[in-house]
Amino acid sequence: MKKVLFMLCLAFTSVANAQNAIANSAIDITPLLIGEKIPYITLKTPDNTDVNISDSFKKKKSVLIFYRGGWCPYCNLHLQAMAEAEKQILDLGYQIIAISPDAPEKIKITEETDKVKYTLLSDSKGELINAVGIGFEAPANYKSIINVNSKGINTGFLPVPSVFVVNTKGEILFE
Repeated sequence: MKKVLFMLCLAFTSVANAQNAIANSAIDITPLLIGEKIPYITLKTPDNTDVNISDSFKKKKSVLIFYRGGWCPYCNLHLQAMAEAEKQILDLGYQIIAISPDAPEKIKITEETDKVKYTLLSDSKGELINAVGIGFEAPANYKSIINVNSKGINTGFLPVPSVFVVNTKGEILFE
């Protein structure tokens, strides 16, 4: 009986810890699901100021956009499209928060280049990216560009570009 309980505990622990592990590839991610909560994690603004993501949620319902970085042409197109839809999203009572593993200095460049008015945040360490289950091991040919754009903090992960809609409690309404 003790062996069975031990095996069940071991299996449960493995499943619980799998959410925080970096997936081997983009198809192996295990994102949080509708009804689950976004963890309280501190990120950086473009001015390198700490901001707890949960404090941002308390202000308004939020559309969270996870993107690879300002170096990614597809991500830049997505951010520009979001900027075009920003007024409609704001009129519905939401705020837009875009999160990237780029360093704060690089996010500031993206903010200025793409002329976005919504919030951009840095998750160079990948704490939130991995906690929501969308981080994966980047292909080898991306690692040098990731390293440069994160100022050496990111050792080789990328987020699967994702959108989450959360309420003021940080609960996922849509993913």
